[in-house]
Amino acid sequence: MYWYEDEVKRIEKEGRKLNFVPETVFYGSSSIRLWPSVYKDFPDYKPVNLGFGGSTLAACVWFFERVMTPYQPKRIIIYAGDNDLGDGRHPEEVFIFFQEMAVKIKARFGNIPCYFISLKPSISRWHMANVFRFTNGLIENEIKTYGDNWHFVDVFNKMLDAAGKPKSEFFAYDGLHLSEKGYALWRAVLLNFIAAKG
Repeated sequence: MYWYEDEVKRIEKEGRKLNFVPETVFYGSSSIRLWPSVYKDFPDYKPVNLGFGGSTLAACVWFFERVMTPYQPKRIIIYAGDNDLGDGRHPEEVFIFFQEMAVKIKARFGNIPCYFISLKPSISRWHMANVFRFTNGLIENEIKTYGDNWHFVDVFNKMLDAAGKPKSEFFAYDGLHLSEKGYALWRAVLLNFIAAKG
């Protein structure tokens, strides 16, 4: 996990500079880290961006206590697991990391509202689409057993065209990260969930 050390130190440093008390933690990989408008997209929910580039769900679990130390949010939004599969981990491994994350969140924050954004249908990883679908299914079914505070936010299907393929307009030039339209979609979906669930 030493590979992420500089990124985690950056998060810690930026956290010390905040001039407000965050209410919503965004945590996860580069799809969170690179969200340029997250602060203006969720102004009513006082977000803080704790994403770190290239991170896996395994790394998010590993650094959880360290990264979350200064915070006591009202809700947490997570996107991670994409890179785990890209690195060759199996869906079952990602599922176990998710379970570990859920345990850590409950131990640290209690039963606050938690939103897990489904793994996205990236163009560059479309050859693994069935693996991503299976992983999403494992996590979604697990969340159904957690009670009312956990929510599975499906963006996978919303990012597909009529033929069932990823819509290029939602992705950056690399076919992996999100475009401005991709983030606009995520924003709309999340705002609907938060407004309905808390």
